Amino acid sequence: MQVWITGVASPRGTARVAAEVEAAGWDGLLVVDSQNLSGDPYVALAMAATATTRLGLGTGVTNCVTRHAAATACSIASVDRISGGRAVLGIGRGDSALAHLGRAPARPKVFERYLRQLQTYLRGESVPFEDIDIPADVAPPLSGLALADAPPASRIDWIAGRGAKVPVEAAASGPTVIALAARDADRVMFALGADEERIAWGMGVARKAREAAGLDPAGITFGAYLNCGCSPDIDVARGLVKGGLTTFARFSVMHGTASGPVSEQDRAVLHKLHDAYDMKAHTRGDSAQAGTLTPDFIDRFAVVGSPDRCIERLKRLAALGLDKIAITGALRGVSETEAAASRALLEREVLPAVRS
Repeated sequence: MQVWITGVASPRGTARVAAEVEAAGWDGLLVVDSQNLSGDPYVALAMAATATTRLGLGTGVTNCVTRHAAATACSIASVDRISGGRAVLGIGRGDSALAHLGRAPARPKVFERYLRQLQTYLRGESVPFEDIDIPADVAPPLSGLALADAPPASRIDWIAGRGAKVPVEAAASGPTVIALAARDADRVMFALGADEERIAWGMGVARKAREAAGLDPAGITFGAYLNCGCSPDIDVARGLVKGGLTTFARFSVMHGTASGPVSEQDRAVLHKLHDAYDMKAHTRGDSAQAGTLTPDFIDRFAVVGSPDRCIERLKRLAALGLDKIAITGALRGVSETEAAASRALLEREVLPAVRS
């Protein structure tokens, strides 16, 4: 099982962070794509590529609204070229990136069409002009210019025949998005928390969707985004993950109804989280929404506690069939000293044990 770490997209800082992450033994680094809150992810990843030699590099995650699929394919393929084939493209329906444009996450049908176009571009193939969703009142059809000649379709010429396709990983939490990700992505990255029953449920949904589409149910791989706080003091560990966990747990109750297998106790917590969520305090451990999470909920939906406890939880998740996890540790609004100690424990004791 690959173990990746998530971070912000800092044009000046990501190269240094990537070098540290590589030296500490992580398999890869994912950076966020949220244009109002952080720098450009592709600039940051390109800088990281120049400071590393083996580290995987990717978005965690971009979305299907703020960039055209051709632009996204071009950007991640450029990172892949700079890094010598180490790039992955993590994508979802959008959260904070769209919230700061006054929009909710993209509709599943839009996400599905985007995924298919993205994969087409990354394979070096052509997307018909009529399938490209650019309103005519924004940019009229090219045919109106009466050119002597013009491209017959949309294709990224420099990608074609230039090595392996960049893998696409789709973040998913509800059954509809899990199903379409299973059909059109290379890996489904669950945002379901660390509960084994929920992860197993997601895998089942994905495999059934592939079977129904006439695809090999074994032809998709699975990963998960996990919040992890490592400390011998369980209360410290819980406090470190609260901010990030609110973000990921909210995906399972985005529209007010909890998805996936969930106890009545956890359902009540999810609904309180939904009602209390303040996007202005996104990812903060000292936010009102963080206060809605109970200790029991944190223990089930995150990986928290001593190194031995974290190792046990992560190995059980690996045994389910996850071949990749992306760990989010402490974010904003927590003690920097405690956050640094948690990451040091992860790197010194947990990471070697999980990857052995």
